[in-house]
Amino acid sequence: MTPNYILSLSLSGHFRLLLRLRPINLFRSKMSSFHHHYDSDMNGTKPTIKKSKLSFITPSEIDAQFSHHDSAVARINNGSFGCCPSSVISAQNEWQLRFLRQPDDFYFNGLQDGIQRSRSVIRSLINADHVDEISLVDNATTAAAIVLQQTSWAFAEGLFRKGDAAVMLHYAYGAVKKSVEAYVTRAGGHVIEVQLPFPVTSNQEIITEFRRALERGKADGKKVRLAVIDHITSMPSVVIPVKKLVQICREEGVDQVFVDAAHGIGCTDVDMQEIGADFYTSNLHKWFFCPPSVAFLYCRKAQKGFDLHHPVVSHEYGNGLAIESAWIGTRDYSAQLVVPSALEFINRFEGGIEGIKRRNHDTVVEMGQMLAKAWGTNLGAPPELCASMIMVGLPPCLEISIDSDCLKLRTHLRVKFGVEVPIYFRAPKDGEIIRSIVTGYARISHQVYNKIENYYKFRDAINQLVKDGFTCKLLHE
Repeated sequence: MTPNYILSLSLSGHFRLLLRLRPINLFRSKMSSFHHHYDSDMNGTKPTIKKSKLSFITPSEIDAQFSHHDSAVARINNGSFGCCPSSVISAQNEWQLRFLRQPDDFYFNGLQDGIQRSRSVIRSLINADHVDEISLVDNATTAAAIVLQQTSWAFAEGLFRKGDAAVMLHYAYGAVKKSVEAYVTRAGGHVIEVQLPFPVTSNQEIITEFRRALERGKADGKKVRLAVIDHITSMPSVVIPVKKLVQICREEGVDQVFVDAAHGIGCTDVDMQEIGADFYTSNLHKWFFCPPSVAFLYCRKAQKGFDLHHPVVSHEYGNGLAIESAWIGTRDYSAQLVVPSALEFINRFEGGIEGIKRRNHDTVVEMGQMLAKAWGTNLGAPPELCASMIMVGLPPCLEISIDSDCLKLRTHLRVKFGVEVPIYFRAPKDGEIIRSIVTGYARISHQVYNKIENYYKFRDAINQLVKDGFTCKLLHE
């Protein structure tokens, strides 16, 4: 089996969309357009081009691609685990069977070339300079461990001084915060969290707090050695102005910048030349339609002296991170091999990945505004600070008063109403009374399989709870 690649190229050799974007939820059916099959010589050189016709996907075909989803559940939580269409699942099964039929042949004659093709696709999509800058790993948490492990060694070997700082956002993903604790704090680094407001109203609020954190890190002659910046925070979900924050890091002499973009590719704009970070990671199973679990880690080749290694040491140790990551022992590598198949699925939509992102954003904003109006609440961020997810305030009368209320209410919505949505607790400030302010925010997602009825179902479930006089205190009884 040889996967195909479908991309659109500009004359400059960079990937650009050649289709105009249409209004949300508009898909052309039974129409043809010339797309390009992408072939690489496996050395990171420019692709050759072959033309072929491909029909845009229809709504019924989308339903068929995701028919394995539980139809009884309004799944408006793509952000947590992503989704994988049946065509990509089939491609994954083919890779798995190829391995099981003849493992030795697969190992010696299929695996490395297949992973190299996947890396080449990612390299082009994110506008990296060279395929050697792209490694495939299990998930963004693994990528964080790779980067933070190197930071830990720098402290241990005296390259960084004890007490030098690492800066990260207060809303960094929980697993990444634990990794910072495990690798940086234990090695003697001083960790400073950027305190971000929520709800947030502008990028300037984020930029101001980030500058303050860098100043704290440089106090008493110390240096900020590492900045960990989310591209899109998970909970609460906000698009962070990464290009500006990376620029500030360069101006302030921060040694290394790591962008944790677990929700990046397929959800917002990802361009390594524009962002300018040293390291950038994004999951491919969240918004890029790959099965769990696969992510890429970009490491800027121009940087010297980064001794990066996969945390699992195997036979390829010392041959470069990309090669180390491509073999960490006998395991299922099929998720890393279906990246080209996922791209084929994406390019069946008008506008390809850019069209999907635009429609997802427009629809989730529309649905968020609908819910906020129905409940008399507010959004957690303006539309320009949202991608394919948005935070919507829940009615104060639900009395969400502690973190555990969020998980209990989420479970209640799943079990009683068939709605799957994560909930965030925003603690009241001094003087605020819980029942009079919004303390609970739902993070709704939109992906191509979602329908408007999913959000109406959520709206009606909350309205029913309000009508019944429900409060979260009842969940503790």
